[in-house]
Amino acid sequence: MSDTTRREYVLGTDEAELARLGFQHRLWSDTAHALWQAAGIRPGMRVLDVGCGPGYASLELAQIVGSTGALVGVDESEPFLEFARARAALLGFAHAEFRAGDATDLWAVGLPEASFDLAYARWVLCFVPDPEAVVRGLAGLVRPGGRVAVQDYFNYRSMTLAPRREAFDTVIRAVVRSWLDRKGDPDVMARLPGLFREHGFRVELLRPTKVLARPGESMWHWPDSFWRSFLPRLEKMGYVSAAERAAFQRGWAEASADPDTFMLLPTVFDLVVVKA
Repeated sequence: MSDTTRREYVLGTDEAELARLGFQHRLWSDTAHALWQAAGIRPGMRVLDVGCGPGYASLELAQIVGSTGALVGVDESEPFLEFARARAALLGFAHAEFRAGDATDLWAVGLPEASFDLAYARWVLCFVPDPEAVVRGLAGLVRPGGRVAVQDYFNYRSMTLAPRREAFDTVIRAVVRSWLDRKGDPDVMARLPGLFREHGFRVELLRPTKVLARPGESMWHWPDSFWRSFLPRLEKMGYVSAAERAAFQRGWAEASADPDTFMLLPTVFDLVVVKA
């Protein structure tokens, strides 16, 4: 596998993923705002959104800090950044800026040292090949007393249907393999408190969010949208066969029609660290 293939965002950057990310943000918006509140976000702050994607969270952060503050979003995907810039312009958010850059090389983005009060990263460090490089960059960009707020996974493999279905478990194992092959880490939160401490931060908050979804409820549609977007990519990349994909789709349709089924979503952890 080439380095270019390894570095590609494993979930893609096409129109389907753009729509899925917007839907995902709406479903998880309450948890994001709760974390921002815990991290002390307020008007006038300078905020950095690392791996901002299409800017769904970024523009809400920009709205909170207001015109007396500033929001800088950084992402590698130019189509995502164009989408974010267009929405910022439509909203009249002149204080929101979006720059192309690699989360593992934040210095190359050209941001001033120690210039941010708060940095935010949601489902970013689990995908990068070198999470410590991201932490190192944040250590230079966040001012003393500033905070970094992270939302990311630990024990992704716990994602399961009840009753269990082998076809579902097969696909979850394939998702994890595809992630690891691109040097991601679906258990990255286990490493983050220690990495931040090594780079001059103090852990202020660490808490899990465990979500149960049932057919017909809004959160059930989060994994449903994920499968529709990512399952064809898994087959194309060779992580599941056509037969395994078909078996999963049959099982998922049956589960979605069963009011007694439930699903444990992967555990998302909130982390807030303070720069010494």
